[in-house]
Amino acid sequence: MTRLTGSALRVTVFVGENDTWRRKPLYTEIVHRAHTAGLAGASVFRGIEGFGASSRIHTARLLSLSEDLPVAIVIVDTEERVRAFLPQLDELVTEGLVILDECEVIRYAGRDENQGDSDTKGKKSL
Repeated sequence: MTRLTGSALRVTVFVGENDTWRRKPLYTEIVHRAHTAGLAGASVFRGIEGFGASSRIHTARLLSLSEDLPVAIVIVDTEERVRAFLPQLDELVTEGLVILDECEVIRYAGRDENQGDSDTKGKKSL
């Protein structure tokens, strides 16, 4: 398991949920590449409303515009590892927004594979 505490870098990628890479959702390709690169973790968040450079509002409230909602992919790891991953994002993200933020990791812990679900009752992992 990757150890991660203290100073880190967060990269957030904003794309549309209909954006694709070789017939797969773009967000899926980004997560899988981050995993292959050994980054500490990646999460995908689906927005309910938003707009970007095209200035077209996408919202879940109107059926006619409910497609292509905003998606944010968030990846956190050391600065060195995140910056090494940026060329892959440059290849994948042709439309969208990629931002970097310095952050501090307070706790990064996964579930111990040897523990049963009863041992983790009441405990939530980040």
